[in-house]
Amino acid sequence: KCAHLRLVCQAEQKPYYTSKLWCCGITLLGLGEVGNFTAYGFAPVTLVAPLGCVSVLGSAFISVFFLKKTMRTADILGGTLTITGMYLLVTFAPNVPQELTARQVQNYLVSWPFLLYSILEILIFCILLYFYKRKAVKHIMVLLMMVALLASLTVIAVKAVSSMIAFSVKGKMQLTYSIFYIMSVLMATSCAFQIKFLNQAMHLYEATAVVPINFVFFTTSAIISGVIFYREFQSAALLSVFMFLFGCLLSFLGVIIIARKKKEEHLQVPFIDCGHIPGQKLTGKIQPDSHCSCYGTLNKEDDLVKRQS
Repeated sequence: KCAHLRLVCQAEQKPYYTSKLWCCGITLLGLGEVGNFTAYGFAPVTLVAPLGCVSVLGSAFISVFFLKKTMRTADILGGTLTITGMYLLVTFAPNVPQELTARQVQNYLVSWPFLLYSILEILIFCILLYFYKRKAVKHIMVLLMMVALLASLTVIAVKAVSSMIAFSVKGKMQLTYSIFYIMSVLMATSCAFQIKFLNQAMHLYEATAVVPINFVFFTTSAIISGVIFYREFQSAALLSVFMFLFGCLLSFLGVIIIARKKKEEHLQVPFIDCGHIPGQKLTGKIQPDSHCSCYGTLNKEDDLVKRQS
């Protein structure tokens, strides 16, 4: 967002990807996603995805320094709720085996619940893409819903690829199966299109609006994907499911409170003081006297010259 703001202020408009600041941000984002990728190989999808609320907390505090935002009491309250939700998520996350073989991934891929889910997701994505391309609808909800739909596929592919790599490192080679490369291509493709739509949203809207909405949509789609594809809550107790969802709700609420827009501050000064201008004589007051008879009108001499011209 900071890179986009700087490019807008420049006289010569350049593509955003030529900005060193933007490239630096994408690099840092990539390093963070490497950590996410590794985590998917050792923890359930329904746990790793909601813990992404750490990025919302980070955005709230980092924006104070880079985007000159003001720290509010609501930010502290939202952060407290988010941290509480994170504790519940970690405590009541589903306890399922995380070592996935290539054959298990293949069986999950052709299961009828996932096939129905994929058809529904593709249909919704095509409708949103139609409005985005043909009708030029670039509302934040449309953009981030497409990101979330792509993210559900990304989460499934990342979990599969990371688990197969971890299984191969332990001595049971899984990289010779074609499903590994299919999932790798799906992961790379969905990530690329996610960046496209997410970058469009960051360009058009405030970061404090994009980040929390994207977190809520992404987390919801990731949890649904983990439940449908990897069946992570299949044998979980009802209390654990309830407390896990309550932790998600607290995280969502905290994120919404952090992202709540501030009221616009109205300037008390009726004009802008531009300071001393070299070569010009300073006057006592900038605005004319409202009690003068010629207030808001041209002087008689200037009016005469104007009519003659």
